[in-house]
Amino acid sequence: MAPRSMEMNDDPMAKLTDDILAEIISRVPYKSTCCCKCVSTRWRDLISHPDHREKMPQSLAGFFSKDYSSDPLPRIARRFANVSGKGEPLVDPWLSFLPKYENVEVLDCCNGLLLCRCWKPIDPKTLDYVVCNPATEKWVVVPATEWSSKVNVARLGFEPAVSSHFHVFEFVSASVFWKQHEPFAYEVPCFIKVGIYSSKAGVWSQKNVPGSTCGVEVHVDSRTVFLRGTLYLSAFYGLVVAVDFEGNNWRFIPTPVTPYREDTPDSIYLSQGQLYFTRKGDSKLSIWVLEGENWTLKQSVSCLQLFGELYSSIGKYYKVISIHPEHDAVFMISGPEKALISYDMDSRELCFICQLGWDCTITSYIPYVPLFSKSLRVHLPP
Repeated sequence: MAPRSMEMNDDPMAKLTDDILAEIISRVPYKSTCCCKCVSTRWRDLISHPDHREKMPQSLAGFFSKDYSSDPLPRIARRFANVSGKGEPLVDPWLSFLPKYENVEVLDCCNGLLLCRCWKPIDPKTLDYVVCNPATEKWVVVPATEWSSKVNVARLGFEPAVSSHFHVFEFVSASVFWKQHEPFAYEVPCFIKVGIYSSKAGVWSQKNVPGSTCGVEVHVDSRTVFLRGTLYLSAFYGLVVAVDFEGNNWRFIPTPVTPYREDTPDSIYLSQGQLYFTRKGDSKLSIWVLEGENWTLKQSVSCLQLFGELYSSIGKYYKVISIHPEHDAVFMISGPEKALISYDMDSRELCFICQLGWDCTITSYIPYVPLFSKSLRVHLPP
């Protein structure tokens, strides 16, 4: 029999094969995966190895954004900024692996998949929705509806830990719906119908917005969060609209601020499995988290404290674009040169990442977390 001291020092994890150990580590959150890298050289190399990368949870890689390009003609161009602020873009912003379209517009990103609106060259009024995975360069075409060429807001719902299937949500405004039958109908920006496409069923379903004849008004760049089968959408007048992937269950959640219409509604984000809400004011930034049915103030920081000596020049010219999915870090764009900066809510420190340039828009920034899984049910290019 081996001495007791040898039994106590015997590491049971050393008896596990690499495949079994990788499977165990893949089931913990990204933050815990980072801690696992520090356990031993074997664990670090195992997590970093390409053979196991597709199983491991990934972190925020960067942001898709738009800028104004005048070459050859005035148009909106796409770019990708690494969250580190260094090196070549980790993702090809032009998504050159996709089929040839006249124009490709990135509308949303959800857990590694992008939702794109792709205009066909044969007819400028016809389009496809394309859902793609930039990490694996796989894609699938989603058929357009009768409203698609006129709809401004379409979003994606996808939870790879739950299912390999995805859902596309198309928000149809009253104007779009009525003008199908009456070309001279009044412009009414609120949406009254939602089209929901299921990749499992392969069809669209149409649902009416319940409980209101005037519907809900949303901005073209309104942020969405897909969490536990429900899509949350930030709307005007201090509301967050929640609808499940079947369109049967609706909630209208008041935000913790005085409701009024703004040029752009305040934003919602997903971080550490919870729904966050940010309120940008002229004098302070407030960050809230939804706990049950109630919003809890997580932090409120004055712009003077936030930006320090830079307050006088950029304190009133900033925009929150994301919250880190695994950490208490807020990402913002500020100043005339569109500086990408992060604010750590724990240490209350501001960190400069990079300058995006004056020609970059300040409205549309889409955070991207890569997904290396090959189990997605998407179309392989011929």
